[in-house]
Parts: sequence; structure tokens; C-alpha cells
Amino acid sequence: MRRFKTGAMSYGSISQEAHECLARAMNALGGKSNSGEGGERPERLGTEKNSAIKQVASGRFGVTSEYLCSAAEIQIKMAQGAKPGEGGHLPGKKVYPWIAGTRYSTPGVSLISPPPHHDIYSIEDLAQLIFDLKNANRDARISVKLVSEHGVGTIASGVAKAGAQVVLISGFDGGTGAAPRSSIHNAGLPWELGLAEAHRTLIENGLRQRVILETDGKLLTGRDVAVAAILGAEEVGFATAPLVALGCVMMRVCNLDTCPVGIATQNPELRCRFRGKPEYVMNFMRFVAEELRIIMARLEVRTVEELVGRRSLLKPREDVSGPHPGAVSISALLDDGKDAPAHFDPDAVFDFALEKTADLRVLLPAFEKTLRTGKPKTAAVAVSSVDRTFGTILGSEITRRWGSALPDDTVTVEARGGGGQSFGAFLPKGMTIRLTGDSNDYFGKGLSGGKLVLCLPKESPINPGENIIVGNVALYGATGGEAYINGMAGERFCVRNSGAKAVVEGVGDHGCEYMTGGCAVILGPTGKNFAAGMSGGVAYVLDEKHQLYLNLNKELVSMSAVSEKSDVQELRDLIERHAAETGSPRARTILDNWEETLPLFKKILPNDYRRMLSAIRRREEKGMPRAQAELDAFTAVQRGER
Repeated sequence: MRRFKTGAMSYGSISQEAHECLARAMNALGGKSNSGEGGERPERLGTEKNSAIKQVASGRFGVTSEYLCSAAEIQIKMAQGAKPGEGGHLPGKKVYPWIAGTRYSTPGVSLISPPPHHDIYSIEDLAQLIFDLKNANRDARISVKLVSEHGVGTIASGVAKAGAQVVLISGFDGGTGAAPRSSIHNAGLPWELGLAEAHRTLIENGLRQRVILETDGKLLTGRDVAVAAILGAEEVGFATAPLVALGCVMMRVCNLDTCPVGIATQNPELRCRFRGKPEYVMNFMRFVAEELRIIMARLEVRTVEELVGRRSLLKPREDVSGPHPGAVSISALLDDGKDAPAHFDPDAVFDFALEKTADLRVLLPAFEKTLRTGKPKTAAVAVSSVDRTFGTILGSEITRRWGSALPDDTVTVEARGGGGQSFGAFLPKGMTIRLTGDSNDYFGKGLSGGKLVLCLPKESPINPGENIIVGNVALYGATGGEAYINGMAGERFCVRNSGAKAVVEGVGDHGCEYMTGGCAVILGPTGKNFAAGMSGGVAYVLDEKHQLYLNLNKELVSMSAVSEKSDVQELRDLIERHAAETGSPRARTILDNWEETLPLFKKILPNDYRRMLSAIRRREEKGMPRAQAELDAFTAVQRGER
């Protein structure tokens, strides 16, 4: 049963009860359940309800250090079989308070998963993300989910070279009931075609032994599993069938939050109708396995390994009817004279050479006692651009041993030099890295409660307020913590930030894109398309040249003066911290001339976010506890009330 998995079903798309049933069933069987891209409630991590596969999608919802450390397999979702290239969208009416808490967003505000990962624009970028995730959890397999399409074999070869241990080929015929009809009927290909092509191409390029091939997309029976193995799959995923076992009646109203059996809904009244049990899924999986054994016996095959890639065991049907019988060639699926039962070889797996990282060579030995006792310590380290994903392995050890219990600045690294890609990725609470120098792309990716400080050397002649000292996509998917940057950042600063507080002295294009939470203070100019897709959080921008309105994407946000007392205090506090942490002359000048400078700041706030915050605040003022105020405000907004 270890080869059986559930397909990705995010917490948000299906109810907590259904999600937990799937996890408990697969854990009991020795298989794996997939969390989907919606994160997972912290109380489930490390328990029988824990999803063994943690998905990392373009939205990075709930992707924290703790989330990654709880995984046996981490899956990068490049696309979804039912709607390739479209990203995802969770309507505001399904973002209940408990969903918003798990996804680090705001109740009642729609959530968007961008079509691309903003840190993946080449196969080298994908290799970097795979390396990042391997550093975040050295014990986990790294998987990449691809869509069945023409040419997927070439992509699978690149993924294998990039270091993935599992390649998933997802077919069009499964997937979410919330996918648009245009996608369900007109996009993607059957899993059989993509799987056969990937298997064949990997063999031709001498890469088949490096990776495990997996497939999903409406597999229902033991026969489907047998065909998948013959076409090259060593592992298979089920999604629709387990949900049917739990009671799904295929109403296809998943996106409307009206599921009559309490599966694809967050509505408490409808969730009460859920009658599924883990045993139902376990029984289904056992029947599938038994049917597979019967088929293997008929084929005189003892193990799945013997079945993998044996395309000569398939033959075309001769009873095909219709106007054009036999018009479609399926030779690509059948034996072509090169029958090769090649499959994954554990000894051929990609070597990440983690023992050469600065974390294992320098940081872990330096902080060995601190990891045991929790006593504060500071260590100085020289870094260069070859030190990729610096600090992440140490951060993962803090998470495993202490969770989020360490006080701020317990583990402090004073680094000097040029930071490599993904510097300080997924840093947890209690860890601080101060870098004197500059840094490459993906600085602070997935920041999970830690602190990052970046400033130029005092002897540097460069004006930090006019020069980029950190690359593109800084703080992508951050869920908490602080970052202070004494200089400008490149493009897509704070993209998908959902909880971190950051101060920087200028940003490139697409700043604060798709933000859902946290706070960004920009003490300088912004590039074009600022705040595109921003649905939560707040940005304060120093608009000295009055050009922000021209660069602002006004579709979801509005701009106003910083006038409310709480906003003024928050802004000043962050600038003071920035000055203290970095010694920024610009921050000191602003503070020294506060009364003259404050009117030049603009507050950027998403419209739906503002409405929900106002509704919650009014209820709190009446004495409601925060949790009750959020639920009451959410319910009122869904009814069209204020």
C-alpha cells in the first residue's frame, strides 16, 4: 500500500472532516495523503491526522518551516491536470475564519494562486527550489507535479536533472470539481499519454533510474493501477474515488460551497451531514490492491517492479466501434521493440551534496549547544554567492527541536559577504541573520518567524537608497517574522507575503504582488504594477515624487494618506526598528523630520480587506472575542450585510 497516495485536495476545497479522514486512512495503510496547497492546521502536524505529502504551490499558502518539517514528501505543484496553466482561486465565500487562519489570510477575502511560481522561470530556478526544500527537510523526498501534455517527457527529464526524486504526471480527467468547464473538457491530456511519454523519454536520456514515476487523474480500479505500472508508473494517486467512498455524489458544486454531503464545503450546517470514516477509504484501497494482485497473477508477474515499463503486456482492443475504428494510433503506448522494464534505483538518486553547505560545515557545529539548551549565542560567518539557501538547515533543526518556542534573537548569525540565492529561506522564530553586504534572488523566501537584516558595509561608497542590494522575489511566501533592508530590492518584493513585516528603501516592478497579510514599508520609489492582486496586508510607501498613483495597480486596492493614529504609530515603530537594526541614514532623516515627511507617505490597502477589518473591528468594540467577531463578520458579509 506504500505505493498508493491520495491526490492533492486542499484544506479549503474540502472540509476538515474529509481531509482528516483521508490522512488517517492513508497513514494507517502505510500510504500517503496529500495536503494540497491550502496548508495544514498546526495541531494535525506530527499526529495520525498529518498529511505525509506537503504541497508547495504558487500561492505558498501556509508553507512554514514547521509545515515542511512534518512532511515525508514535499511536492512542488507546477500545474493541475484539470486546469493546466490557470493557477487557482478560492472564492471569498469559502474563506471561513479557520481557512483564513491556516492560509495566513483574512476571512471572506478571495485567495488567488498565481499561474506561475514567481521563483521559477527556468529549470535552474526549479532546481533551486528543490534544493531549498531539501534543506528545509533533509529527510523528505522532493516531488514535482506535472501535467500530461505533449512534450512532458522533455520537462520530466529536466526535473530529474534538477534533483527531484518523484515526478508526478497528472491527467486531465480528475481534479477539482471547481475547475472551469472549459478546462475540464478542453485542456490537458489523459494520464496514459503523458506517463508513457515521460517514461520513454527518461529512458532515452539515461535518467529513468533517478526518479520514481507517479500518475493520477481519475484512476478508479486495480486495472487502472496495472495499466499505469505497465506504462511506467511505480506509484499512483487517487482523489475522486476516495471521496466517493466517503460519500461524494458528484454534484459538481464544489466551488459554490453547497456540497449536500458535507465534503466540498466549509459551511458548518452542511459539514454536519458528513458521514465518512477512514475505514471506508481503507476498504476501497484494499479492494484496489486485491484486484491488482489478481491481474498480476494472470500476467505471471510477482512484483510491481517486474510490471513497471512492460508495455508488451498491453495490446489494442479489437472490438472498437464508431465511425472511425482504428483511426487513432496508440503505438506510442504499446511495445515498440524497446521494451525496457527500467525503474527507480535508490542508489542512483540525485546527490545534493548537503555536507558541503555552510550550514552543515559551520552553523550546526557552532550552535550545537544552543540547539540543546536554548541559550542565546551569536556566531560570525563569512559567506559568498555559492552559499545557497544559507541558514535553512539550521532553521529546520530549530523547528524540529523547539518549534516556535525560542525567544527572538536566540540564534544570531552575523554574516558578511555576498549572500547566495534563497539566503535565509524558511527561517523560524528565534533565529536572526544579519548580513553585511548584498544578497541574490529569493532573499527570505518563506520567512517563518525569523529576522533578517541586510545592510552595506560602513566603508561602502554606494548610496543604499539608490542601489539594489537584494535581488528579485525577496520574501516570497513569507508567513511571519521581520526583514530590514538598508537599500533597494529588485522585482516582486514581498510577492505573496502573508505575515512578515518588512522595511526596504525602494522596490522594482510588481512589488507586494498577491500579498494577503503582513506589512511592507517602502522608503523610496516603486516600479510599475505595484500591489497587483493584493488582497490583504498593508503597504506604506514614501511617495516623494508623487508618482505612486501612476505605478499602482488599482484593481483591488485603494490609496490614502496615513492619518489614523494606529497607522501612524505602526509606521513610525517600523522605521525606528529599521534605523536601529541597519543604521539607515534615510530612516534617521525621516524620523528627524517626521512632521514634514509623514504627509508624503501613502497607505495602500485592499478594498475587500478593509471592509472585513472594519466589520471585525465594529464587533470587537461591542465586546465580542476576536474569533467570534471574525465568524460573525464573515457570515454578515456573505449575507450582504455590513
